[in-house]
Amino acid sequence: SGLSWEPHSRAVEQVHLRCTEGSLEWMYPARALRVVLEPNLASAQHTTVCIKPASDFQGASIYVERAGQLHLVVSEAEGVRPHHVSCFSAHVPQRVALFLQASPQRDISRRTASFQYELLSNQGAAGPDVKKMALAEAMCRPCDNMELLMAICSSDFVVKGSIRNVSHDSENHMSQVDVSVQKVYRQKNRIFQQEEGSGEWQGPIRTLLQCKVKKGGGDFLFTGNEHFGEAWLGCAPRFKDFMLVYQAARERGANPCEF
Repeated sequence: SGLSWEPHSRAVEQVHLRCTEGSLEWMYPARALRVVLEPNLASAQHTTVCIKPASDFQGASIYVERAGQLHLVVSEAEGVRPHHVSCFSAHVPQRVALFLQASPQRDISRRTASFQYELLSNQGAAGPDVKKMALAEAMCRPCDNMELLMAICSSDFVVKGSIRNVSHDSENHMSQVDVSVQKVYRQKNRIFQQEEGSGEWQGPIRTLLQCKVKKGGGDFLFTGNEHFGEAWLGCAPRFKDFMLVYQAARERGANPCEF
């Protein structure tokens, strides 16, 4: 909180964050805050940083430091769009510095500048566009057999289900697939939940609008990764097609993990 700082000090408060993903909440922003993202993983090559401001982000602007220069990433003056994620490349993979500059204010009313962040590896990114890096798993093309087999081992979520509905958000270039879930094999967080009344499991999965997802019948195996508390679609074969691929690989001893 900015209220805890010495009133006449001009020092910049520094915060070191050691996780590859997390969030920061700065209440009553005052003067400036330098946030150093320094993960404790010596071997990790996290070369892209994505930040998602809270919908009620107020009281500061966010800059990224590059070679001693500050580059604006989130401006309070322009307002924050819902679902807006800003991604930029990290020049030094092990250390990224963000600079939060408090906006001038006349009163002591409560403002909160909060955001979520993720450090991402560029491996497996879908194309060179860094802006889409947080959505790199939202592949529009069908996955090949090896990608399918790897998806069940490494995805944040793996669920069997059918498509209830598909809705499109052209402003944010996203589509949402509402899934009726028959079985949850894995999920990182509680995106897929059981409804109290019906007892049915369901949850939303996002993908890029350009993938042109349509509602289709039958059971699918939905896999993908989570970004900022949302599930993003990776490989989604028909369940029976996936089982044929998996059984054939298992007979050859070529399955990378047990399903």
